[in-house]
Amino acid sequence: MRTFFALASLLACLISTVAATALTYKLEAHEKACFFSNVDKTGTKVAFYFAVQSGGSFDVDYSVVGPNEKIILDGTKERQGDFVFTANDVGEYRFCFNNEMSTFAEKMVDFEIAVENESRAQLPSKQGTTPEQTSVLEESILKLSAQLSTISRNQKYFRTRENRNFSTVRSTEKRIFNFSIMECGLMVTMAGLQVFIVRFFFQGARKGYV
Repeated sequence: MRTFFALASLLACLISTVAATALTYKLEAHEKACFFSNVDKTGTKVAFYFAVQSGGSFDVDYSVVGPNEKIILDGTKERQGDFVFTANDVGEYRFCFNNEMSTFAEKMVDFEIAVENESRAQLPSKQGTTPEQTSVLEESILKLSAQLSTISRNQKYFRTRENRNFSTVRSTEKRIFNFSIMECGLMVTMAGLQVFIVRFFFQGARKGYV
């Protein structure tokens, strides 16, 4: 247990300060929504992730604009994206989603904006430990942090795939149901038409016989 708390404290010291925003937003048809994040110093790493979970063809237009109205990232009809860029200017960065190309389809968008300072805090020195031991432990914790980040990204990716596949299944079920209703209606119509034709023939035969 002591080892666990020691590793936790070391990990807290190693991981840089991160300001992150993870949201799910419902983007209406013909809507453009923007979200903002401030960067206090140059050279800051900014991570931007998004994925369309439902609606339409699971695509959306996006753009990232810097403080000087300089377009850093943009794309059209993208289903998801995962980007990391270096903020060279201090100020407000704008992250926008555009659904103006959709006539009536609203879309659910998961996104995350993380602003991370590159500088890391130093490990606390402990009496009786050598710099080599501290360096090895630091590298191990950094690898663990990277693996956890990879697992988190994979979870988001598989969640997105699950939502899309489930939406495809629901759409297929709806089409099968509608086709079944049309088929039943067509069968009833054909049966009624056949009865009408047979009665017409018999009534015509009776008139000729009389």
